[in-house]
Amino acid sequence: MSTIESVVAAAERLRLAMISPDAALDLLIADVVSYGHSDGKVETKTEVVTHLLSGRYDFVGIAITDQTVALSDGVALVRHTLEADTNDAGKPGHVKLKVLLVWQLAGNDWKLIARQAVRLPSP
Repeated sequence: MSTIESVVAAAERLRLAMISPDAALDLLIADVVSYGHSDGKVETKTEVVTHLLSGRYDFVGIAITDQTVALSDGVALVRHTLEADTNDAGKPGHVKLKVLLVWQLAGNDWKLIARQAVRLPSP
C-alpha cells in the first residue's frame, strides 16, 4: 500500500509509539535511520529506541498540525508541526517543533529512514 493514507497511518503509529513506547518502534524505524533532534544531536535507531523505552525521552502528549505528505518512487516526505508536553528524565517541559520525516516503502510497510526537527521560537 503506497498511498498517502498509508503514510499518514505510519506517521500516526509513530506518534502513538512515541507517547507509549513499545515494540512498534522497531517495526516503524529503519535500521539505517538518521534521527535528528532540534538541538542538533543525531541518533541511530538503537539510541532513539533505547531512549524512548527507558523514559529518557518521555512524551506525555503529542499534537500534530499542518501536516503535508509528498510521495515519489517509494519515498514519502512528511512535514508537520509537532507540539508536545514532555517529562524527559523526570523534568517537565514543552516543545514546539517543525519536523521533516522521510519514509521509505519496504515491501508493504513504510519505514522511517530520516527525521529532522527544528525548534520554533517561543512567542
